[in-house]
Amino acid sequence: MEMEKITLQPAVETERFVLRPLRKSDMGPIELYGGDKRVARMTTSIPHPVPPGMTEAFVTRAMADERDEHVWAMDGTIAGGSELMGVISLKAMDREQSEVGYWVAPPYWNTGLASDAVQALVEANPMGNTTMFASVFQDNPASARVLTHCGFEYLGDAESFSLARDTTVPTWTYLRKL
Repeated sequence: MEMEKITLQPAVETERFVLRPLRKSDMGPIELYGGDKRVARMTTSIPHPVPPGMTEAFVTRAMADERDEHVWAMDGTIAGGSELMGVISLKAMDREQSEVGYWVAPPYWNTGLASDAVQALVEANPMGNTTMFASVFQDNPASARVLTHCGFEYLGDAESFSLARDTTVPTWTYLRKL
């Protein structure tokens, strides 16, 4: 099934950070934090260790004119923070739906950053979605709390393959009507 390609990606501003499109200078921090085993193990798409060239390919795809996913850096420089505190994305699905994905760098865990970023994206709704979905591994209850805090409702159990774990892991799936 071919997805409609998206090209325009707006920045989303909050008092604490800006969700902005990725840039080449994000490669180092993405590799550092995304390559952290604790982060990679809670994602489906980041292997551990991260192979050479993978981060560059990821950033290049995120910056491409035609793509089916928006990827934003959680940039805290407006509040004296780091240029990259985490990453959040919206992947286009059919019927005005998208899937939210995110990770936060370990130094910013337990600061409310993930909840603030998800909430900012829900409120901005940059793709004009009617529904957003998200899945989290069942051994990551903190991420599940982020979603329920942002108004996502539990939909059901499933499983997804984790590259870092090299196995299928049970997940909880959530949805948010917009």
